[in-house]
Amino acid sequence: MKPLSTDHTIMVSDSRTLAGISDGSVDLVITSPPYPMIEMWDELFGRLDPQVSELLGGDEETALGAYESMHLQLDRVWKECYRVLRRGGSMCVNIGDATRTVGGRFRLYPNHARVIDACHHLGMESLPLILWRKQTNAPNKFMGSGMYPPGAYVTLEHEYILVFRKDGKRLFPGQAERLKRRESAYFWEERNQWFSDVWDFKGSRQSYDGATGRDRSGAFPLELAFRIVSMFSVKGDVVLDPFVGTGTTLIAAAMSGRNSVGIEIDEQLAHTAALRLANSEEMMRSYQRSRLERHRQFCEERQLAGKPCAYRNAYHDFPVVTRQETELRIELVRSTGPKNERAGAIRIPVEYGGGSELRETDEPPTDRNGSG
Repeated sequence: MKPLSTDHTIMVSDSRTLAGISDGSVDLVITSPPYPMIEMWDELFGRLDPQVSELLGGDEETALGAYESMHLQLDRVWKECYRVLRRGGSMCVNIGDATRTVGGRFRLYPNHARVIDACHHLGMESLPLILWRKQTNAPNKFMGSGMYPPGAYVTLEHEYILVFRKDGKRLFPGQAERLKRRESAYFWEERNQWFSDVWDFKGSRQSYDGATGRDRSGAFPLELAFRIVSMFSVKGDVVLDPFVGTGTTLIAAAMSGRNSVGIEIDEQLAHTAALRLANSEEMMRSYQRSRLERHRQFCEERQLAGKPCAYRNAYHDFPVVTRQETELRIELVRSTGPKNERAGAIRIPVEYGGGSELRETDEPPTDRNGSG
């Protein structure tokens, strides 16, 4: 079998016009856009639409105008994402709502609802969303008037992962496509955890030391990106992040045997993302090994509980719960690079190999259904 390889490209461009990406060429979009009405993004939205800065300086009514103007810029991105998505492709958007006082009036700005509305108008199908509960160390669970009702308000400790699909369920008509899907399977216990509507793990560190005019990033954690890549794409697919930032989506795609394209308007940040991916070889290998170790521990616990795993994986010869996991194949990253920079784009190839080290034994597996 030919060794797996993937390509990862970062384009220095404006994601409102994905001119370098063909119609129907992307299998999955994952992104976390700038959040409207969050102050750290005011300057960016002000550059995209100068009217925003003026509206933010007014009263509550003009603040609603700023909110809508910000979303109109994002609407252009969602329209482009819809164009480049294949039939049956998915788009997952991590976004949080905002609370803000403008003109002396405090209110909630429901960003997630506004994005859902925009994508519905494009023809996207909404699937059940995920609440990402970001763990916080804040001792206060309410703000506003302290211990006195009724002026207090709850703090926002969750964000949304919105899930959309284009033109119905994805089909896998050919034998090769079906094989890739089987090799892209996840573990039974991962399915049970990932396909819950509430995820509970820490967010990423928000500081950023590099890009001009920005001292924080909107990065989501690698675990979030890895889950989405694994849930909504198969090996060899193309994953797009139109707000690539520090490149977490690209790392998750590379680690999972997918190709990726990232769009970043800030050239310095684009180079930071490329460097981060190029230097993540050992981290990606370690992540996959840890994933397998968790699975082994899970199987040992089932064995002790008198519920042994009934099947064995054909490639790695470890136990699995279901027949659908028998062709699951974990590829370890062997090398990244060298980088190729040309015409506003940075390309990083990734090569895979060494998956055999994940085997429990050096003997070939007896069969795929656990009867050996």
